[in-house]
Amino acid sequence: MKPRVHQILATLGYGDAIGNEVLGICRTLRAAGYESEIIVETADPRLEDLTVDYQEMVEDVGPDDLLIHHFSIGSRASRTAFALPARMALIYHNITPPEFFLGVHPQLVKQCYHGRRELTAYPGRVDLALGDSEFNRQELDALGFAPTGVLPVVPDFAHLDMPADPRVLDAYDDDWTNILFVGRLIPNKRPDDVIRFFHAYKTLYNPRARLILAGSYSGVEGYLAQLHTLIARLGVGDVQIVGQVTNAELTGLYDCADLFLCASEHEGFCVPLIESFYKRVPVLAYAATAVPSTMDGGGVLYDTKDPARVAALMQAMLSDHAMGDRVLAAQDAALDRLLAKDFGGTLLRFVDQVLSSPRKPLPPVAYDFWRQYKLADELAALRHYRPSAFQALPVAPDETVVAELEHRRE
Repeated sequence: MKPRVHQILATLGYGDAIGNEVLGICRTLRAAGYESEIIVETADPRLEDLTVDYQEMVEDVGPDDLLIHHFSIGSRASRTAFALPARMALIYHNITPPEFFLGVHPQLVKQCYHGRRELTAYPGRVDLALGDSEFNRQELDALGFAPTGVLPVVPDFAHLDMPADPRVLDAYDDDWTNILFVGRLIPNKRPDDVIRFFHAYKTLYNPRARLILAGSYSGVEGYLAQLHTLIARLGVGDVQIVGQVTNAELTGLYDCADLFLCASEHEGFCVPLIESFYKRVPVLAYAATAVPSTMDGGGVLYDTKDPARVAALMQAMLSDHAMGDRVLAAQDAALDRLLAKDFGGTLLRFVDQVLSSPRKPLPPVAYDFWRQYKLADELAALRHYRPSAFQALPVAPDETVVAELEHRRE
């Protein structure tokens, strides 16, 4: 009987790169005859029926099982996985450095800091550490993980093969030049720089140009307000911030786009670059972190933050048809190389490698870990189902009152 190979992660999102990879891994494992579940702390309601709550699996995971742990942020599911007796392979999706969110999202600062700190406990725990890009693998090497490898992201483009939303085509399929960026509107992706570069292009070269920013800004509404302030201060028109979009809307946006412009300063892979290749939209991207390896010779990279110089590159790509053809040909070749990679075969070889290797010692955890774990669960349940119980707790004494009482005792 084959050992069970489960995946565990903090949250399973709908339509995002990690979520799509998790579902692809599950299909591959089950097709190869492995019993496999997706174990999560939270999940998008549309995917909950495909998952198992991590608390329900604690008693079920044994030493003969293999856990594939997707690490993208610290979580209770992550810490629980660490303490379980199963073998473990880690897939690292990168954690954004917390300094990007200072003054923007205190909770993300905390989560990213603790996630990166938590990761340093895993080199002695995992039997194999995989990056989903060479950039991420190198970061694992630097942290002392061994052995390491790359499980490539091979995106599924089915979500872009559907008919485009006609409302998007009605709005943007015209004789204007459409500059597109797709990605969450958060500081590390630098949509503010995209706006500055677009302003320079529109001012210097093409007044009949519009910028479309498509991506969620949930939880970072304060940063969204900063972007609107920047737009107003620059006096740049025709900037459309459309938020999170459906697959049909995304298809329409790619169909209408003349150029994909990326200014991100931190990416673990950046799937929208490859989506643009697939939809044959020329890509101009800032050469930082994983972006050059993801593009693999396709598109055009730049290494400046000077809006006038980036605008000149935009103009060259959009006005020189011979250059545009060369860029698209290079993107086609890069996409062909990516799609030729055997994702399923690579995954199963890594699984065989872990299962056939001598396993590492059981994880070192505190003697009372599981007792504290149980108490924490009971406390969380009490907080959820009987919040009034917490209102009955005595108010913390004022420090000056405590000091006065201690002084009187003396």
